[in-house]
Amino acid sequence: MTDLFSDDHARALDDADPLRSFRDEFLIPRHGGAEQAYFCGNSLGLQPRGARAHVDEVLDKWATEAVEGHFTGQAQWMPYHELVRDSLAAVVGAQPSEVVAMNSLTANLHLLMVSFYQPTIERTAILIEAGSFPSDRYAVESQLKYRGLPPEHTLIEVQPDNTDGTFSMAAIERAIRENGKRLALVLWPGVQYRTGQAFDLKEIARITHDVGAIAGFDLAHAVGNLPLQLHDSGADFAVWCHYKYMNSGPGAVAGAFVHERHARTDRPRFAGWWGHEQSTRFRMGPDFVPTPGADGWQLSNPPILGLAPLRASLDLFARAGMDALRLKSERLTGYLESLIRARLSETLQIVTPTDPAQRGCQLSLRVTGGREQGRALFEHLGAQGIVGDWREPDVIRISPTPLYNTHADVLRFAQAVEHWQDANP
Repeated sequence: MTDLFSDDHARALDDADPLRSFRDEFLIPRHGGAEQAYFCGNSLGLQPRGARAHVDEVLDKWATEAVEGHFTGQAQWMPYHELVRDSLAAVVGAQPSEVVAMNSLTANLHLLMVSFYQPTIERTAILIEAGSFPSDRYAVESQLKYRGLPPEHTLIEVQPDNTDGTFSMAAIERAIRENGKRLALVLWPGVQYRTGQAFDLKEIARITHDVGAIAGFDLAHAVGNLPLQLHDSGADFAVWCHYKYMNSGPGAVAGAFVHERHARTDRPRFAGWWGHEQSTRFRMGPDFVPTPGADGWQLSNPPILGLAPLRASLDLFARAGMDALRLKSERLTGYLESLIRARLSETLQIVTPTDPAQRGCQLSLRVTGGREQGRALFEHLGAQGIVGDWREPDVIRISPTPLYNTHADVLRFAQAVEHWQDANP
């Protein structure tokens, strides 16, 4: 029988990996002279080797052309955000006009809620998942308060109904339909950050629209992780960041999606001059005429230095292809699950769903024994150059990322846990 914990077995899996060369496209941090086993792409992706060249190109252009860099030479700054449009649309399954790289995730969420959360006398409520990422909850609560609506009456938080803290589709549908007459907006994650559970966006959007509400999604943990079909999902809007699985650097410029049926919407919005139609923008007129599509939600000219690393990452996604990345992701995360179930179940409980369709790269692992034991194991891993991340009170998140992680990385994690387990019976 195959020994899952064999170095030879992991090496054979890596030798058969058609995407193995992409690891060389990244700078892997080192620990004690060896490369880390880095499983924290769900928090900050590694730096593509090509990122520096794109940043240097901008700096060199600034040095030699100054303001003329907006209009001359290669990679002009005036239309620079358009350089990422097509490839970004391909990653999220959208029409190019439906996506834009701009601002930060929570800023984009606020901007789109201004347009798509329009409470009426009958419909004032926003529905989110209990335990949502704090920034989302803060944004939603502040939007309600801004409009003079008490959150205790207008913020609906759906509780997980599964024993592991995850949500069944039945519970989500029940919450939407039971509150349908007063719902204005359903804001749901593509992947729940704490548990790693992935959701059927198309079905959630369908149910939401059935009750007459708007469907919006936070895809911070889904973009670059799962193949998405935002246009076909029917979502009204979505927001995400690019510093996690999209490997575009700390605080990277974020992304937004607005479905093409809203391309020429008369919904209110917070306007800025870069969202004005391009053909008349420099006439500097007093009346705002929005650019059709997602570009119309832009405020100021794009951060060129912030967009530059995203170009490098999108080049890699285009070459690898989301379908191939997803296939490798399932194999890596499946291997991790098998190793845990084979020898590590006394120490680690897998919180993330076992069904690959309900998860992406990440496995959230609850450590037996509570926080003290969990922190001890987490620090042990760090001392071995194995990098995941910690979520209170007792969860370690491990995310094998298909662009740069290997089966050998996954085995290294499992072996380190087994050694710790043996030393702490």
